[in-house]
Amino acid sequence: MEEKNTLNGESTPTAIEYHTSYSTNKESDSDWKSGSIDELAKALAKAQSEIKGAATNAKNSFFKSGYADLHAVIDACMPHLNKHGLSVVQGNVPIEKHIMVTTTLLHESGQWIRSEIKMPLKEPTAHGVGSACTYGRRYGLSAMVGVAQFDDDGNENSPQKQKGDK
Repeated sequence: MEEKNTLNGESTPTAIEYHTSYSTNKESDSDWKSGSIDELAKALAKAQSEIKGAATNAKNSFFKSGYADLHAVIDACMPHLNKHGLSVVQGNVPIEKHIMVTTTLLHESGQWIRSEIKMPLKEPTAHGVGSACTYGRRYGLSAMVGVAQFDDDGNENSPQKQKGDK
């Protein structure tokens, strides 16, 4: 992957990177889903019909914007997922200057689906790791279960606004 942008003197990725196990030419679907997902799909459709979206509940003072934080996304979807036998497990793995966040949606039948997102690590500090993990968890959970959220912040994992940008 080509690296062109710089932030704090270091190269940053110009596109999303995928975990080394990710391949668009998989011989099998077993890396991202169980053998069958029919029961999970039925339950997810029922839960999604009840999910209303995540409320904007946090402010980004740097970008002067509002967004739905991880807690708002969890509050918006977990009661509906749980009601229909669904649960979520999220994990994190450090990979060089990134954090791989994995989101797995589980059904009580044992069926599951999984997705991964590799988040850039701005700083190798507790705050930097926590920020990348939280963003990855919020994005992963929202995408996995279809939670709409207002989000125009991205303060820790996006380039700063240029002078004169509105």
